[in-house]
Amino acid sequence: MGERITKNLVSQSLIRTVAAKRPAYGLIHHSDRGSQYCSYEYRELLGQFEMKASMSRKGNCYGNAPVENFWGTLKQELVHHRRYRTRQEAIQDITEYIEVFYNRQRRQARLGFLSPVVYAQKFYAGQLAA
Repeated sequence: MGERITKNLVSQSLIRTVAAKRPAYGLIHHSDRGSQYCSYEYRELLGQFEMKASMSRKGNCYGNAPVENFWGTLKQELVHHRRYRTRQEAIQDITEYIEVFYNRQRRQARLGFLSPVVYAQKFYAGQLAA
């Protein structure tokens, strides 16, 4: 988490995510139309990872709705109920919420009342079986 959303911040986030998740080539990378995602450097990075960039048309908020929903949930369930003394304290709390609670424990109706981790496990198990 940075103080500002910059080209460097989103680039480093993408690099860390690719290193951790190892997505298949051809992954569709959806983002908003922020200048950091439109930058030459970021688009080059997407190309290096063989990802396809996808951005909603200007004024179309629906393409980014799942991410906006996540941020709303994070704020409603965690951030708006806390007062952080330091940026590091906020980073630690938000990281724990996402990695421990949201991804592993929080059941979601749109995923058949499974957590994201269990849903992904079942999805990939089905892919291997097919």
